[in-house]
Order: sequence, then C-alpha cells, then structure tokens
Amino acid sequence: MIEVQATEAKAHFAQLLDQVERGETIVITRHGKAIATLVPQAISEQRRRENAIAAIKEFRAGQPSVSVEEILAFKHEEHRA
Repeated sequence: MIEVQATEAKAHFAQLLDQVERGETIVITRHGKAIATLVPQAISEQRRRENAIAAIKEFRAGQPSVSVEEILAFKHEEHRA
C-alpha cells in the first residue's frame, strides 16, 4: 500500500492509475489524514460482496429461528386464504 499526498496525487494521477491497474492500493492523504483509497476494481467488488454477506449474517443473527416445517405451513396457509 502506498500513501500519497492529495497534491501529489493530482499531479501524477495517470501514473497512480497505472499502479492501481497493476494491483497496487493507494491511499490519498491530506494533511496526514487518509481521505480516499484507490483500489483495483476486482478488490473493490470482492469487498462489497464480503460487506453484503456480513450485513446479511448480522441481520439473520437478530431474527428468530424458523424451521422448515414452519415455512411450509406458512406457505400452505397462504394458499388457503
């Protein structure tokens, strides 16, 4: 991972994109504080998938457990209504 000041990133943006294209992650900083991260597209997509899966697991953890029999009974109730 490379850290680059925002002014330097602005001046050398094309070269930074070349580095990202080769798989490098670049953190852009302003006054020593990270403000943005350039990551290869494949890594970005993988992170989104991982975050979505984590959110689903967190949601499911707070839900009551339902058995297959209960699901099927609910499905059949819906047909009777």
